[in-house]
Amino acid sequence: PKDCGLMSENPPATPAPSDEPLRSVHTSNFPEILEQLGISLLVTTYQAGRLVMLRAHGGVLNTHFRSFDKPMGLAVSANRLAIGAGTSIWEFHNLPAVCEKLETSESSEGEPRHDACFLPRTTHWTGDVQIHEMAWIGEGASAELWFVNTRFSCLARRSNLYNFEPVWRPFFLDRYEPTDCCHLNGLGLRDGRPGCVTALGATDQPAGWRANKQDGGVVIEVESNRVIGGGLSMPHSPRWHHDRWWLLESGTGSLGYLDASGGRYERVCSLSGFTRGLAFAGPLAFVGLSQVRESAVFGGVPIAERALEERSCGVWVVHVETGQTVAFVRFEEAVQEIFAVEVLPARYPELVNDDPQLLAGSFELPDTAL
Repeated sequence: PKDCGLMSENPPATPAPSDEPLRSVHTSNFPEILEQLGISLLVTTYQAGRLVMLRAHGGVLNTHFRSFDKPMGLAVSANRLAIGAGTSIWEFHNLPAVCEKLETSESSEGEPRHDACFLPRTTHWTGDVQIHEMAWIGEGASAELWFVNTRFSCLARRSNLYNFEPVWRPFFLDRYEPTDCCHLNGLGLRDGRPGCVTALGATDQPAGWRANKQDGGVVIEVESNRVIGGGLSMPHSPRWHHDRWWLLESGTGSLGYLDASGGRYERVCSLSGFTRGLAFAGPLAFVGLSQVRESAVFGGVPIAERALEERSCGVWVVHVETGQTVAFVRFEEAVQEIFAVEVLPARYPELVNDDPQLLAGSFELPDTAL
């Protein structure tokens, strides 16, 4: 973005307002970047049970929180937002007209501050399937919501009849069982269709991925169902951007891409945390970082070998052409792990899930009824 200024690997941090419910610090240019791009960021932290909305106004960054049960996957499409929680999927619709009803809807200049307001539409019970990344497939009312069903090691879509409908599984599996064989986790779209997935191991044994998590990770092309990248340490968040597959090698705390000729992982930069959650806006990558603590899940991978105080949790902004850190927001104390990071094309959105009066008096009808 214009005038954002490239910064060093460790830009100076500015404390967030002290009245925020959870503590964070950020570089002074983080809100400027959001304002210049005309976007906000959505971040999920299942560990703290929060959806975080990073939004800027008047050069100030606002970190806005909404509570959910273990939120992980996010899917954004047009005026719809889906959130994968611990045992359910929440769908929200954007009703801009409701912005006028919000108590903090006006800025100091009298102009409307909020430009989007997401209200709940449906809640679908999936059961405990360990929903990871999600995406809308298709356009308009006929779009389908697909998600990574990690417990059953498959891609699934939301069903009006069943808890979920399996639609794809890796070539090394011949059945659907709730045994988390490969820890399928990431889903990347290409031209609006499922392009590839990431998994922590290519195995058909229950929890078999744990045995070789240091370098057993793979990237699998969905259409051909073949491995296009391997030897990875806990890969996550595949994204098609600038004609190549980008991803995060979480176990090494890095951002990189797959070389088109041989599928080799080319590292662009290393960051100070377990990298998971990736979104792009032009030449900028917004990368989620988790602090992660030593455990059976993370033990033995390179990032967990760093001292705890050397690992961060937050969202880092990287210029993909240089690999330099441009800005960051770092969460402290209560938030230690992040899963999803998504760009929302709204400057100052709101999401309402706990205001009965507002929800009771707001309605969305077909155009023909109006």
